Amino acid sequence: MNKRFKLIAPCHFGLEAVLKREIIDLGYEIDRVEDGRVTFIADSEGVARANIFLRTADRILLQVGERFKAYTWDQLFEGIKALPWEEYLPEDARFWVTKASTTKSKLFSAPDIQSIAKKAMVERMKTKYRKQWFMEDGADYPVRIFLLKDEVTVGLDTSGVPLHKRGYRQLTSKAPLTETLAAALIMLTPWRADRILVDPFCGSGTIPIEAAMIGANIAPGMNRSFTAEDWKNIVPKKDWYSAIEEANDVMLDHIEMDIQGYDIDGAMIKAARQNAIDAGVDHLIHLQRREVKDLRHPKKYGFIITNPPYGERLEEKEALPGLYTEIGEAFDRLDTWSKFVITSYEDTEKYIGKKANKNRKIYNGMLKTYYYQFLGPKPPRRKK
Repeated sequence: MNKRFKLIAPCHFGLEAVLKREIIDLGYEIDRVEDGRVTFIADSEGVARANIFLRTADRILLQVGERFKAYTWDQLFEGIKALPWEEYLPEDARFWVTKASTTKSKLFSAPDIQSIAKKAMVERMKTKYRKQWFMEDGADYPVRIFLLKDEVTVGLDTSGVPLHKRGYRQLTSKAPLTETLAAALIMLTPWRADRILVDPFCGSGTIPIEAAMIGANIAPGMNRSFTAEDWKNIVPKKDWYSAIEEANDVMLDHIEMDIQGYDIDGAMIKAARQNAIDAGVDHLIHLQRREVKDLRHPKKYGFIITNPPYGERLEEKEALPGLYTEIGEAFDRLDTWSKFVITSYEDTEKYIGKKANKNRKIYNGMLKTYYYQFLGPKPPRRKK
């Protein structure tokens, strides 16, 4: 039987429930859900599958140690040194603490945490491998450390480059959504591949592209690489091959969808087209330069999922009342549609002209945003 690990999947604050559902759907047992991360149990194949299939996780960490207390630098050193690093790091491993974060803890200097943790790891390795010097010329094993209320959690970063970097988006707009957040926004709606989806502020195309990938069941990580691919001592190559084979098997090659993206900026539409080509979904998306005031559609019961301008700069803020009024007028014309808007603009409902059925607080990086949900009527049931 394969060794089982605890894997930590960080995510945007406010999207833990979406990620939890994804992990359960992949067939793994949830260990714990906390603010901004979900911990679950999986084997080595699960490391590969989680990296390749999860749409809303920021990265996948293999937990080495958790919840030991460290109020002093000595306690941190001894706690890190006590972890079984030799079970994870081969003798030639290149290892370092790539990030340390600390919240509500007595130890608050991230550089010091990184430095002391590295020394503690080396001391453990010296004892176990019976040598005084390590060349560190093998595979990369980056380490991440979290302190929360003086409790330390330590993990190896299996992903490397963050998972929102799917490999298709070379060109971006000024304030792009990450691919992981765009996927989560879609998954928070009842949209399915047989329903129309329009993004009137598509920018570099992230929402339409992620929707097309969801509808066609294209695994988000199948066209990129991961740090743990070189960890032959933990994740055999066959596990990666097996996960990619599974991703190819479940893809829906012949699906047809009605997904549309519009933007006022022609250069962004051009960028979005190239990104859609690179993602392999350009045949599923119609992209066109168009202003939101011109938004109309003859069909009923469609979906709008969009990320309009927030007005982070003063001169942009002055244009927001007029812009959000135009959004409201477009929404009124599409009265049977469901509309979903993520924005930090506090007067969204005032200028759109109606109160959302629901809104959900989501942190886009450090920026607090709200996901407003204006729900349209359900379409009549189709006759069998």
